[in-house]
Amino acid sequence: MYLLYLDDAGSAANAAEEYLVLGGISLYEAQADYFTRELDRIAQTYNSENPAAIEFHASEIFSRRSEPWSRLNRDEARGVIKAVLKVVQDSYGSARLFACAIHKDSFPHEDPVERCFEDLCSRFDRFLARLQREGDRQRGLIVLDRTTRETSLQRLSRDFRAKGTRWGGTLRNLVDIPFFVDSRASRLVQIADHIAYAVFRRYNASDAQYFDLIASRFDSADSVVHGLAHLASPMATLCMCPACLSRRLARGSAVE
Repeated sequence: MYLLYLDDAGSAANAAEEYLVLGGISLYEAQADYFTRELDRIAQTYNSENPAAIEFHASEIFSRRSEPWSRLNRDEARGVIKAVLKVVQDSYGSARLFACAIHKDSFPHEDPVERCFEDLCSRFDRFLARLQREGDRQRGLIVLDRTTRETSLQRLSRDFRAKGTRWGGTLRNLVDIPFFVDSRASRLVQIADHIAYAVFRRYNASDAQYFDLIASRFDSADSVVHGLAHLASPMATLCMCPACLSRRLARGSAVE
C-alpha cells in the first residue's frame, strides 16, 4: 500500500498570508521506518535522553518560538529545517511529493483547505492509476495531522469516492477515508509539515531555499510536474514555478 502523509502550512483565516498550502509525501508502507529513524537521529542532537519528545514543526523551528528551537540562532534553526528536508531529498526514489498551493483571494467563495484536499486526492488517485498501468497494483491511503479538520475532510473523501471530484470520475484507488493521527507521534506527518512549509515559503514569501532542496522529488511524468499544483485565478501566465512552467510547455498535448 502507498501512504500519502499530508499537512498544511499557512492559515485560511490569516489575511496577512496570501497562500495556504497542503502538501506531503507518498511512500510505500515498508519505507516509513526509514524516515522515522532518520528524524529520530536528528532529534537526538536536541534531546539525547528522549529524542521522541522532539517534534519537528517547521514554522515553530523557523520562528524559534519554543524549546529547544529558542536556544538556536537564526542560521541554526534554518539548518534544522534543511536537515529534515535533506532526509526527503536523499530518500527512496519511489517516494514522491505532492502539494497544492492556493492563492486565497483568487477563490474567495471556496474553503482553501478543502479545495487543496480535493486537488491532492485527485492527483494521488491518478498517480496510483498510473502505477497500476505499469503493473504495480498497490492502492493508497491518506494520513493527515489530527489538527486538520477531520470531519469535513472525511465527508469530502466519501463524496469523492461516491460522486467524483470536479474533474470527473470517482476515486477508485484509495482504500478508505483519510486517517488522522497526532503529529507529535508521527515522524511522517512531521515530514509532511516540512514539505508543506517549504512550498508555502516558496509561494507566500518568495523564499525558495527550502523548496529547491526537494523540487525534483514531486511526482512527474511526461515532462509535467503532476505532484505540484499552483492555484491562482487567473493563473499567472508568466509564472516560472515548476507547476506552471511544466504545464505551459506541455500545452497542446493531452497532459494535465
